[in-house]
Amino acid sequence: QVQLVESGGGLVQPGGSLRLSCAASGSIFSQYNMGWYRQAPGKQRELVAAISSGGNTNYADSVKGRFTISRDYAKNTVYLEMHSLKPEDTAVYYCKGNLKGTKYDYWGQGTQVTVSS
Repeated sequence: QVQLVESGGGLVQPGGSLRLSCAASGSIFSQYNMGWYRQAPGKQRELVAAISSGGNTNYADSVKGRFTISRDYAKNTVYLEMHSLKPEDTAVYYCKGNLKGTKYDYWGQGTQVTVSS
């Protein structure tokens, strides 16, 4: 199974930028579809962006044009570049790995992103 560790969260002003990282270990990174999810207080966890094992991407409508997901196969890391951040982007952001072709999902511990002036 894969172990996932997120980093890069923090406090940022509206309009600012952050880059989240999710480092994977313990398994073959290229066999995993990866995704970033977020959960705000009192709300359900939602998909923010996903990238397949082959590099195809998709985004929630709320972040299209502002966020970019990417992966570095050499570093076993997936990134989420976030720009033009809004207060409504405030949430705990989680990294998820799905072993391709299976129902096995693995989650990181989450990293807090707070957008506030």
